[in-house]
Amino acid sequence: MLIGRIGKDPDIFTFENGNKKMSLTVATNENYRDRNSNEWIEQTEWHNVVGYGYLPEKNLVKGDLVYVEGKIKTRKWQDKDGNDRYTTEIVAEKINLLMKAGAGSQDYNKQPNTPQASPEEIKKDLSNDSTANTDNDLPF
Repeated sequence: MLIGRIGKDPDIFTFENGNKKMSLTVATNENYRDRNSNEWIEQTEWHNVVGYGYLPEKNLVKGDLVYVEGKIKTRKWQDKDGNDRYTTEIVAEKINLLMKAGAGSQDYNKQPNTPQASPEEIKKDLSNDSTANTDNDLPF
């Protein structure tokens, strides 16, 4: 199972019998604190993913956040010089779109055009509201 962003638009290959294969790369990130410098380190890992059947019909593009479920397979092939090469990829059984590219990339530093109430005004409104829960209990 992976959750990551698509690195480039998927390649779609159509076989002679009409079946399709989709190839894409998915980047996953891991964040951890360096033991020596105490600084946060971000490590990106790239995964080769292939999908068959209905998966190539999905409208996926570079930057989409996806959930991928499948199995890891390593296959052997020969390059043009006859040397043995190995490719490890994830053969996807499911690919679910979690977020389209560009969605959710709002500028959180921009202030909305609507006027904001001050904390004092909010407290005043809550104290005048007879349904307000003033003992700070959680709703569950």
